[in-house]
Amino acid sequence: MAYWQVNKIKYIGPHQSLKSDLGFQYYNPEEIIGGKKMKDWLRFSVAYWHTFDQRLVDPFGDGTAIRPYDKYSDPMDQALAKVDAAFEFYDKLGVNYFSFHDRDLAPEGDTLRETNQNLDKIVDKIVEYQKTTGMKVLWNTSNLFNNPRFVAGAATSPYADIFAYSAAQLKHSLEIGKRVGAENYVFWGGREGYESLWNTDMKREQEHAARFFQMAKEYAKEIGFQAQMLLEPKPKEPTTHQYDFDAATTIAFMKEYNLDQDFKLNLEGNHANLAGHSYQHEIRVARTAGLLGSLDANQGDKLIGWDIDEYPSNLYETVAAMYEVVQEGQIGPHGGLNFDAKPRRSSFEPNDLFYGHIVGMDSFAAGLRVALKMKADHVLEDIINERYNSYNSGIGAQIEAGTVNFTDLEKYSLDKTQAQLRAATHSDHLEQIKDTINHYIIETLN
Repeated sequence: MAYWQVNKIKYIGPHQSLKSDLGFQYYNPEEIIGGKKMKDWLRFSVAYWHTFDQRLVDPFGDGTAIRPYDKYSDPMDQALAKVDAAFEFYDKLGVNYFSFHDRDLAPEGDTLRETNQNLDKIVDKIVEYQKTTGMKVLWNTSNLFNNPRFVAGAATSPYADIFAYSAAQLKHSLEIGKRVGAENYVFWGGREGYESLWNTDMKREQEHAARFFQMAKEYAKEIGFQAQMLLEPKPKEPTTHQYDFDAATTIAFMKEYNLDQDFKLNLEGNHANLAGHSYQHEIRVARTAGLLGSLDANQGDKLIGWDIDEYPSNLYETVAAMYEVVQEGQIGPHGGLNFDAKPRRSSFEPNDLFYGHIVGMDSFAAGLRVALKMKADHVLEDIINERYNSYNSGIGAQIEAGTVNFTDLEKYSLDKTQAQLRAATHSDHLEQIKDTINHYIIETLN
């Protein structure tokens, strides 16, 4: 049976209509751009939890979503129907990857043994679909935050039984990752933080988290699961403070506990905003540290104070993100763009899921086109090289070479006049740079 009443989404090109339709205007998957196919630059992935499980609830309202598999009342029957609906969706959208939590796929039983049996039944069906469709898993992960047992965290829980259960749940999730050929495995510490420091042993909790990650890597190696391990930063919500606050904090944690050789970062736009950063900032921090792994594609609302996971539509932000990717040459060794995004509560019809992915895919495809054009023209490279030109020779070159000390620099500076120092600086012309970027966006996409 057909679950989605749409035809396969195709590239129709720009200028066909100003009105959005069920077609891509900028995403042309087979087009060679920047030396490789567009689909290989972007590697789009559908998030199982938001696309097929999300009921469009918000903190003040019940779910509004209408989904074609709602007719099934038995949880396992519905879970099996979702697999059919999901693979039809992937085919019609034209993506090659999807991502999931273990608890997205199947309902829990009373024991972990029962839960694993439910999960294995669904995974059996997914694997069969993979054989006939070629669909791949960008990453999988374990939901260690929803159930009330995780009220105080999982790896950072003060209760040893919860740590043990979390490890056992994760063990099976890693085994599933190997079965479905997941290219990455993501750890998102949904409740790995604290509500109050008055009752928290922060150092002990962080040590527990580090040991949890180390055991996960050890077991993945034991079973031959070679996926890239990824940590996903988020500053707060639902906890007051989460230990993986942002890219820089997470990198410091990784280095302190010797995890940086085995783990990289999975970054999300909305999480960056909650941390007080731009998405570009977080990607820059990760890639300059050599730890960019993969990206979650969404955006937040600057006027709303929580993680709304909106489909990305801000072209300025997608250009900035893709500029970092173009500079890197890829989204991590095995990374992609996973749509950790959902429609608004008022967009509740099934087709809204297609429109959401279309705007996200077109926005990042447009960002890629603009970023590659800017790189080809050396727009920002020339500006940056000129700005730091004083370090290419003279005293600047000596500073970078480490051949001068404070005494040398004092001797160099003592008789410099204020006029000479002022003349050593130049205007950044930042407004001109932003205007230039706007021109590139408009010209490239017209």
